[in-house]
Amino acid sequence: MRRPAVLDAVGRVYPPTEPYEIGREHIRAFARAIGDDSPIYRDAAMARALGHADVLAPPTFPVVFTQQAAEQVTGDPELGIDFARVVHSGQRFVYQRPILAGDRLSCVVLIEEAKSLAGNLSLTLRTEVLDATGATVLTEWSTLVVRADDT
Repeated sequence: MRRPAVLDAVGRVYPPTEPYEIGREHIRAFARAIGDDSPIYRDAAMARALGHADVLAPPTFPVVFTQQAAEQVTGDPELGIDFARVVHSGQRFVYQRPILAGDRLSCVVLIEEAKSLAGNLSLTLRTEVLDATGATVLTEWSTLVVRADDT
């Protein structure tokens, strides 16, 4: 990893990802995988009775597609990040509205912060998740630590 290149990349914005279509089965499978049996993630009639157009995605569901968007950064040849040395150290989401089955969402990733810590690199990525109209659905912050070389 070329530390100066990474540290100088703060503020870099990557192109929007191709839209990711949120399917009911994706939501149901994710809810099962995290052990959440809430009917709002499975039952469209219940979701509609609660005022939603379709089933909702669990709050952590965006990792399914935001992690792929972050690969624009970790795979950026100008930055030279060795993904084998990357540890995910934190994540948070701020929602403007719930994610629903049928949404088509794109991600725009920004390197918000990069700093050297005890020889390691801490990298904070901000991902804006946008719907088909360009409106922000949520903002995700993900912090990655790139461990120093063993030398």
